[in-house]
Amino acid sequence: MAELATIVYPNPQVLAEAVAARTLLTLIDLIAEPSRTRVDIAVTGGTDGIRMLEAVGKSPLAEAVDWSRVHVWWGDERFVAAGDDDRNAKQANDALFGALIESGAMPTGNIHAMPADTRGAEEIAEASPEQTDAALARAAADYQREFVEQLGDRPTLDIALFGVGPDAHFASLFPDHGEAEIDDPQVLVAGVRDSPKPPPLRLTLSVPMIARSRRTWVFTSGARKADAVKAAFARRNNPHAPSSYADGEELLWLIDEGAASKL
Repeated sequence: MAELATIVYPNPQVLAEAVAARTLLTLIDLIAEPSRTRVDIAVTGGTDGIRMLEAVGKSPLAEAVDWSRVHVWWGDERFVAAGDDDRNAKQANDALFGALIESGAMPTGNIHAMPADTRGAEEIAEASPEQTDAALARAAADYQREFVEQLGDRPTLDIALFGVGPDAHFASLFPDHGEAEIDDPQVLVAGVRDSPKPPPLRLTLSVPMIARSRRTWVFTSGARKADAVKAAFARRNNPHAPSSYADGEELLWLIDEGAASKL
């Protein structure tokens, strides 16, 4: 288990710009390594995640990144139709990656979005819980297969970025919902049904996959997240506060003064 390190920033915007700068500088440094052909990063959605991606796009450091060698994954995703506004991938495309692809800086194939729900509205409405679980399991297996095909039998992310919810969830690992407690190292991606936060169907990286990351950076802002941060820091691997399961070779929490106000 990695030692947890924390950096506190004055406000949400400074936090977003700091995480963006840290991400860009790390990408630049990694790409400069002579033997390296690619860098793999998992990004996140939500207010903090999209604000950070927008900051990446506005930073002059972005011009120094060879985006053709950056591969983008997701820590979690809403299992809805591909064009749904709830999709983290759609929001991230609008915030940053669409412009990189349009400019020719990043190949479309470098974007590894989690599978979307291809079922029609009637099929979704009539599906039994068992049929829904099967659809989620197929999608999770497809994404896990893509990890293995791209990164080998023990896929590892260079950077994994996660936000935190007011209930202390991260990725789509929710309090007392079970998925955070998956400890099978062979399960890299899991489906989530009846998510306490809508939409109800989701896909998420598992804790064993997250813990393999070379750099796990958790970032969040605002006083409404202060209780969540306090709970995550109070005890590691606490199912009531799933973000306490965050781990990696390097574990870094980046928060603003509001989120840190109860530490």
